[in-house]
Amino acid sequence: MRVLITGAAGFIGAALAARLLARGDSVLGIDNLNDYYQVSLKKDRLAQLGNGFAFKRVDFANNAALTAALAGEAFDRIVHLGAQAGVRYSIENPHAYVQSNLVGHVNMLEVARAREVPMVYASSSSVYGGNEKLPFSVEDRADHPVSLYAATKKADELMSETYAHLYRIPLTGLRFFTVYGPWGRPDMMLWMFTHKILSGITIPVFNNGDMYRDFTYIDDIVSGVVACVDSPPADDGAVKAGGSVKPHALYNIGNHRSEKLMDVIAVLEDAIGRKAEMEMLPMQPGDVHKTYADIEAIRSDLGYEPTTSVEIGVPKFVEWYREYHGV
Repeated sequence: MRVLITGAAGFIGAALAARLLARGDSVLGIDNLNDYYQVSLKKDRLAQLGNGFAFKRVDFANNAALTAALAGEAFDRIVHLGAQAGVRYSIENPHAYVQSNLVGHVNMLEVARAREVPMVYASSSSVYGGNEKLPFSVEDRADHPVSLYAATKKADELMSETYAHLYRIPLTGLRFFTVYGPWGRPDMMLWMFTHKILSGITIPVFNNGDMYRDFTYIDDIVSGVVACVDSPPADDGAVKAGGSVKPHALYNIGNHRSEKLMDVIAVLEDAIGRKAEMEMLPMQPGDVHKTYADIEAIRSDLGYEPTTSVEIGVPKFVEWYREYHGV
């Protein structure tokens, strides 16, 4: 297959491209290489991708530029991972999220409609908001978001349901849970804490450490995405994961383990070989107390089974971080 990946210079996008190339697929990657975090990291990710990978720098939220970039290009699947990332940044810069996550998502749905190509797209575990029932299931209500980022991701799911209904396009939305690992994002906890502990800088620990996250290693995330790429939902009237009877499925991709933040910090300290100086702080606006993925839907439908615990994955990240930064 030839697969179009948006956000190809991003953490998950580049890892997915590498996996697809390794199994013999070809990839057309697009990314606008914005400066939300250092562009050099994005370029370094792209530099790891070899034969069979083509790249175009384009903003998919600019429909005219997107149309021009894809003119004459053929592809069999779309994986739409590009978005304005970050829960906390959405409080500071809401318009960036509306443009990328709403306008951009409609643009990609239109590409899928015009090409009649199945699309897998990134949603987020943040759609569950402050839900207290654990673990989070795709059957649960998800209409009380606590950040604009979460609201845009829920809106993407609703727009996708409409397109699956009107145009019968096979669509799969993936609610990712706290992705981490080599080549990860600098705005994520694990990267920031590793940098600060190595530098002797105090780390901020929110909600006084009473936080739980379903940390999911990048290789496990990619395995789930590939399974969805290979098995688009059928237009057969049957109820899909998430409740749709259209060709639209929603899946959680997590590790099915909710780890206490303080325990993960302890694993990180062991991997680095240094204790962290901590500043205990209250909960931040837009944050949630716990995330925990019920993965039964994707497990039963597609055989997804995460294999990497934080005890294995965190040291792998630290090893990569030291090598990448020469520390």
